[in-house]
Amino acid sequence: MYKKNLVFTAACLGMLLFGVVMISVGSILPSLTEKFAMDKLTAGSLVSLLPIGILVGSVVFGPIIDRYGYKMLLIVCSLLVFLGLEGIAYAEAFSMLQISIFLIGFGGGVLNGETNALVADISSEGKGANLSLLGVFFGIGALGMPAILALLSKTYSYTLIISAVGFFVLLPVLYFCFIKFPVPKQPQGVPLKKSIALLKDATLILMGLILFLESGVEGIVNNWSTTHLQQEVKLSPENALIALSYLMLGLTVARLVLGFLLKRLPSYRVLFMCIGVAVAGSLCLMFASSLFSAIIGLVLLGIGFAATFPVVLGYVGDIYANLSGTAFSIVIVIGLIGNTILNYLVGAVSQSFGIKQFPIILLISLILMSFILSIVLRRISAKIKI
Repeated sequence: MYKKNLVFTAACLGMLLFGVVMISVGSILPSLTEKFAMDKLTAGSLVSLLPIGILVGSVVFGPIIDRYGYKMLLIVCSLLVFLGLEGIAYAEAFSMLQISIFLIGFGGGVLNGETNALVADISSEGKGANLSLLGVFFGIGALGMPAILALLSKTYSYTLIISAVGFFVLLPVLYFCFIKFPVPKQPQGVPLKKSIALLKDATLILMGLILFLESGVEGIVNNWSTTHLQQEVKLSPENALIALSYLMLGLTVARLVLGFLLKRLPSYRVLFMCIGVAVAGSLCLMFASSLFSAIIGLVLLGIGFAATFPVVLGYVGDIYANLSGTAFSIVIVIGLIGNTILNYLVGAVSQSFGIKQFPIILLISLILMSFILSIVLRRISAKIKI
């Protein structure tokens, strides 16, 4: 029999690794560009391998954990992250670098989906609160990687730092090896008809659309806010990056607070409040005129983004408990597609009408998310406690 506290710790370690994965390539891209003499087009194609890997990992993890359980996949994909980081550190051939980045993306995509599904499975109550606490460890990993590089890069090469981080990954792997995990839900095989039926389930698709918009707005703020602040607010590149760092800080602190708040208030109320905060952040960003007002807007956006994934994934875990891995895989993949489409949309709109339209797209997306959430809540209120 597994122990919940030990399993929750394992999930947090897996999510920490995903945070490291998400930020690792961007953190060392200038060094990689110099080493391999890449132009911007080549660098862009290289970076795109990370989200492609994450998308592929997100597609495959669900049916595998429903059939075989969590332990082996958690170990294997953590080892893939280790191999990928070591490959990035020591790659001499560009093809090896490409393979390594895809590996950490694939492993990270599996770790993200699997750890969320695992926490939902072991949480009989308070799924949203526990998923929110899990998300804190993503923030720790994402904030920790640039901090480590900034502290050590003057003394050690990026090769040595990335390699050392890779070997750190082996510590969680050892931990995973020695604890028990929940047994597979479908040990005789995942029912194909039921899995296909999930793809046609309107409620699940609507929840996926909420994550489509949430992942999309998180992605466009991460990728386009610095451009907006430099061109529209006239901030220096350094100050724009400083402002952006407050987004992840707000998100991480808010998820820590939500871990307690979601145990005391109905999760849908907390989610609507957070969307409201994100709307306020969008307006602040739209009318920002200084570094201070930009930071306020991004902090509010970080706080506003904190609740959506924990709350919606908690609902998915409650409603589709027997095939939670497959259900999580579906909604997370929809979310990742949203990230890609909304980033493309902002690029296309900015090309034609200017980057000043970016906060408007952000605001419209949040309003649409609230509308879809209202529909979902009406559909699920008779099935679970919301």
